[in-house]
Amino acid sequence: MEHFVVSARKYRPQTFKDVVGQQAITNTLLNAIENNHLAQALLFTGPRGVGKTTCARILAKMINSDENTSEDEDFAFNIFELDAASNNGVDQIRELTDQVRIPPQVGKYKVYIIDEVHMLSQAAFNAFLKTLEEPPKHCIFILATTEKHKIIPTILSRCQIFDFKRITVSDAKAYLKYIAEEQGITAEDDALHIIAQKADGAMRDALSIFDRVVSFSGKNLTRQAVTENLNVLDYETYFTSTDLILENKIPDLLIQFNTIISKGFDAHHYIAGLASHFRDLMVCKNPATIPLLEVGEDTSLKYMEQSKKTTHSFLMEGIRLANDCDLKYKTSKNQRLLVELTLMQLASITFDGEKKNLKHFIIPPSYFKARGITPIPVNKPKSEGVKSSEKPVVAKKVATPKETVSTVEEPVSIPKISINKPKKSTSGLSLKSIREKKEHQLRQMDVVIDEENLPKEPVSQEALTEAWKAYTKKMDQKGEKIMASILQMDMPKLEGTTIYLTYSNNTNKIELERAEFPLMTFLKKKLLNYDLKLDITVNEEVAKKYAFTPLEKYEKLREKNPNIEVLRKTFGLDV
Repeated sequence: MEHFVVSARKYRPQTFKDVVGQQAITNTLLNAIENNHLAQALLFTGPRGVGKTTCARILAKMINSDENTSEDEDFAFNIFELDAASNNGVDQIRELTDQVRIPPQVGKYKVYIIDEVHMLSQAAFNAFLKTLEEPPKHCIFILATTEKHKIIPTILSRCQIFDFKRITVSDAKAYLKYIAEEQGITAEDDALHIIAQKADGAMRDALSIFDRVVSFSGKNLTRQAVTENLNVLDYETYFTSTDLILENKIPDLLIQFNTIISKGFDAHHYIAGLASHFRDLMVCKNPATIPLLEVGEDTSLKYMEQSKKTTHSFLMEGIRLANDCDLKYKTSKNQRLLVELTLMQLASITFDGEKKNLKHFIIPPSYFKARGITPIPVNKPKSEGVKSSEKPVVAKKVATPKETVSTVEEPVSIPKISINKPKKSTSGLSLKSIREKKEHQLRQMDVVIDEENLPKEPVSQEALTEAWKAYTKKMDQKGEKIMASILQMDMPKLEGTTIYLTYSNNTNKIELERAEFPLMTFLKKKLLNYDLKLDITVNEEVAKKYAFTPLEKYEKLREKNPNIEVLRKTFGLDV
């Protein structure tokens, strides 16, 4: 079997022109060599697989080459590579500094390439400082690292730093296309794009993935083969999901999600990809931002088509929901349910079904619907052009005994409206403000409810007492302890449709009047009688029935049991 060389080694660049995606750095190094302006200590830093060690080897070869040097010359005696991960001690650095003093036997320079230099110990860094600051004329140090922040500042200050950037998807795809042509492999544009995206800016990773996929699919590299081998969700999955969301097909969307999970894909990866998909659709909305769409030409056309089906507000809300799910995923106890709930919310963004706001209704709308009654909106009078003498006519609903509805025109007097007169302010703590608030709420109810058709069933004292206790318990459970205690002070007495209450002081009356609207709403709905009204009186004589001081409590007990007085006198007890 013939020896196989991986593409990362086989196609390693031999000149600066072959280096992918680092034109700024390679041009700087070429100009430094031509102008004899090269520093003796260089630091190459950047992510993995972007060409740091490759550029160091090319630089070491170029500074030792002349017009008589052959292309196959590798200057093995002049280039020393040291792996700082395994040689990170002081002894190894001292051996290196001893070798630095010896001039090269062939060529002009001795080049020391120290890879993963951040792995050196603190003592090794300190031993290296003096040599790095003043190396011999024939010696050049090239340090390479992926974690510049771990290098001590005294080393950084002695080096000329070159920051290598991540290789873009387009550059990586172009280089993969070149390698595929060199190997006689037919590759789809989308397939190479997925490999370049999966590499995440590292050319070495892209070449490793390329070799793996070629071993799987042979000489014909397709998008489907790449997605199957790399176990990634392709664009078609997200295009289908978005179509189902726009069509509000929640069952189909959940079935598709279940299929994705059953194939072994991570739900977190799926929801994060869906957010990215919405972002790409948003990018397609504006011609100026289309270059930000890093996909193939065929896929780009699909994005343009689908973006026309969506609105800006839908995409913004979709990105927000998907991003919230992404943030909550790791802390969620039921992660699948979280994603499914998000998908249902996404599919409901564009749902234009019947939506009702019930907060202004005392009775459910179904009550009116069953009786053929529709609430009448009241037209607000205009502030201009309306005189006090004019009486516009509005339609008013009147229910007949057979539950039919007719309209009767009836003149309505509208008070004169003052435009420039300033509004009189009212204190929020006064009784007047409480009454005005209650009247305003009742006026709001008059807008949507015809009082003539509300239920007016007879109410018994027992039913009222039971409903009163139920409301008191409700207030206690909600944490409104003061209101619950006020309600317990006196049980209501019913006479006709009036509920009478008597309190010992005005404070309790004011507190109950503030909470009268929700109280009466509850009682009216519970007892099915909308003629009920509340009458609160203050009687200071009532306070006498409550025992506050120890003596008053004793007197109350003595009234119930006169033997307590005998017990007190027998043992000579004090109150």
